[in-house]
Amino acid sequence: MPTAQSGTGAPPPSPADVRRWRRYLAEERAEAALYTRLAAKRQGEEREILLALAEAEGRHAAHWVGLLGDDVGRPLRPSARSSLLIRLAGRFGSVFVLALAQRAEARSAYADDEHATAAMAADERIHEEVVRSLAERGRARMSGTFRAAVFGMNDGLVSNLALVLGIGASGVDNATILLTGIAGLLAGALSMGAGEFVSVRSQRELLEASNPSPTAHTALPDLDVNANELALVYRARGMPEDEARAKAEERIATYSGDRSSDRADVRDHEEIGSAWGAALSSFCFFASGAIIPVLPYLLGLTGLAAVVVAAALVGIALMLTGATVGILSGAAPLSRALRQLAIGWGAAAATYVLGLLFGTTVG
Repeated sequence: MPTAQSGTGAPPPSPADVRRWRRYLAEERAEAALYTRLAAKRQGEEREILLALAEAEGRHAAHWVGLLGDDVGRPLRPSARSSLLIRLAGRFGSVFVLALAQRAEARSAYADDEHATAAMAADERIHEEVVRSLAERGRARMSGTFRAAVFGMNDGLVSNLALVLGIGASGVDNATILLTGIAGLLAGALSMGAGEFVSVRSQRELLEASNPSPTAHTALPDLDVNANELALVYRARGMPEDEARAKAEERIATYSGDRSSDRADVRDHEEIGSAWGAALSSFCFFASGAIIPVLPYLLGLTGLAAVVVAAALVGIALMLTGATVGILSGAAPLSRALRQLAIGWGAAAATYVLGLLFGTTVG
């Protein structure tokens, strides 16, 4: 069978080369489809960037098609990870998908493959940074509410597991353990929600107090150009004296009666999130986490069986939250999951031991 390299004087590709190239081709086509689907969920600049990434992946795919020639064969299925990403992109198009795509770009093997061009290897490294930047935009938009959700879930899991196990280890009956768990759930969820509301609202108010006055620009036409008090404003914002004076003179010379030139100085509150959104997320996620260690007691389990089931359920939830944070932060999800598990179980184990000691002392 003829190949892409037949008649060029180069040895024909080995079966291993053909298999590897066909895998590369499948993955490049999958990545192009992924970015195209993500672009369909975006508008403006982000859409254009994602379509440009899809076009680049198409060029890489064409490279492998050219090498394979008649060996290209029927299209291979992409990896399970790539297939999952494409499905997720079609349904959600979220920062979660971008974070996974970022990790996929980081695993490119082109730098060590002699059949991939240096430009292709460089493209993949740059693609990782492009996707990282796009994901960062999404992280910034969701950071306030997501932070409250993650902290709420984790606090609910750990604090109520520790509370339930500590009380249970002291030797009280199941009804008391159940009542304590539900009380801990309600008290903790309300406290977390109220705390997040006050925290985010206060932070937004502090930033708003630091924004330029909406009416200060009206004084510009009457300022003494020689004294140029406006330069003091820019110096107070951290500019060197010469730069502050130059900007002030330019601002006065080009003043047109609007605030367009001042908008860059306004603090962006997007990363902080909504006070109500943070409060509701914190309340709901704390409650959803805190109910998990109570479930075995709601189902009638008692003693060691209830402890083991509660710890196991909380352990699964801790690993899921840890892995989610790892993926969204671009880190290894397994290490984050295990860290979350160790912290949560460690706190619960310490409280359980204290409960045993307290029960023995009281008894």
